[in-house]
Amino acid sequence: MKKSTLIIAIILFAFFKTLSARDGYHINLKMPDVKDSMVYLVHYYGQGRPHIYLTDSTLFDNKGHAVFDSKRADFTGGIYIVLLKDKSQTNFELILNKGDEISITARRDELPGGIIFKGSPENERFKLYEDFIAGFAAEQKKLEAEFRAASTSSDSAAVRTKAVASSKSRLKYTRDYVKAYPGTILAAVFNAMEVPEVSEGQHLLEDGITKDSTFAYRYYKMHYWDKFNFQDDRLIYSPVYDAKIEEYISKLVLPWPDSLEKECDMLLRKARGTKDMFHYTLFWLTRYVENSKVMGMDEVFVYLVENYYMKGDAFWLSNEELQKYIDRARAIAPNVIGNIAPEVRLPNVITQKSESLHAIKSRYTLLVFYSPTCGHCQHEIPLLDSLYEAVLKNKGVSVFTVATEGDEKAITDFLVKQGIDKKWTNTWDPDHTSDCRNKYDVYSTPTIYLLDEKKIIRGKRLDHSNVAGLIEMLEKKNIPKL
Repeated sequence: MKKSTLIIAIILFAFFKTLSARDGYHINLKMPDVKDSMVYLVHYYGQGRPHIYLTDSTLFDNKGHAVFDSKRADFTGGIYIVLLKDKSQTNFELILNKGDEISITARRDELPGGIIFKGSPENERFKLYEDFIAGFAAEQKKLEAEFRAASTSSDSAAVRTKAVASSKSRLKYTRDYVKAYPGTILAAVFNAMEVPEVSEGQHLLEDGITKDSTFAYRYYKMHYWDKFNFQDDRLIYSPVYDAKIEEYISKLVLPWPDSLEKECDMLLRKARGTKDMFHYTLFWLTRYVENSKVMGMDEVFVYLVENYYMKGDAFWLSNEELQKYIDRARAIAPNVIGNIAPEVRLPNVITQKSESLHAIKSRYTLLVFYSPTCGHCQHEIPLLDSLYEAVLKNKGVSVFTVATEGDEKAITDFLVKQGIDKKWTNTWDPDHTSDCRNKYDVYSTPTIYLLDEKKIIRGKRLDHSNVAGLIEMLEKKNIPKL
């Protein structure tokens, strides 16, 4: 055969081999002691157990033979779980790559041991790792017992030395694996699990004298994601990402809107171009700020919606689902902290005179939305009044209330009973023509805002326990430096 013909034959062989490479997976499962029973293939999605999701299901025949077979082109490899019908402790994990053809032999009464893999060297190595981890866990338990039994400081120090050596042995195992089998799923997981090692010893500032008390924090945060591959969707099909991003955002990022917005951009930029990693990251960040109890995080929610959802990045949402996010952001946007509070013009329920929120001249204004029949309001308003008399009045705070429901008599009776009918500005909306509930995103009562003298929103969703502290913090910020 001529050389050119041989080259063409090699190219064609490689081409057709590529075409014949299968999508999905094929798992041939034999468990002689499990017959005529359902078996499930489930996967992780960012989180660990019990958050697992169904990938596939099949049936054992009367000889204990079952087959999982898929030709899905969008299948993503990761750490999967074979789950027997009882869905309790009878299961085992396996590594599954796109296109894998694996044979597995096992017995229910021996699980999670006694599993034999054929056609999957990576799963054979995964088994060895699981054995190593089992031994490591047993050693840690033994060391804990030794530490509890230690009677002297030298005994405790000896146990700590052994614990450090044990931890180093685990790290060496995973690092050696990464070097030997780069690109594999398990290597990616091991890299993702690593945390930065802050060097021991004293760290000084540039003057060479002053101790750098923040060095460990800054180093740890700066290198936190060094070995995490945001471009590998397989990591979402493992239980490592959720805990890692939770630690980073909740423990290492300052809980200020501008700081968190920058971190969101950084993480999403790293995940850009992937399907599952980007999806999970944007979903996780949105859920985090939407559910956060930290004041001001709603600003970050608006930021994410405006800069990602409204620009087509939430590709997994239907038009109806997307619109819900947009509507929610539009409801929040006018009343984020730092914005000028929307004007409220309503009649005074006591005097019938028209009142304007912006016309109130005071150093601070508490804007309180309440209902006279609301149990929480009946509890909170007296406590807020006590705080007003003891602290807030002397700090130049005025109170502007809006009754969100109730007739004139019910509202008036409530105000008189609470003793606030004459000392606060109390309004209502008898004709239901005001849009202030939407402007201030009032979906429950009481809802309390703090405004400064320029009617800029300085706090929201407050209660009697944190109003005075917020005012004190604002005043400290405004104290001129000498």
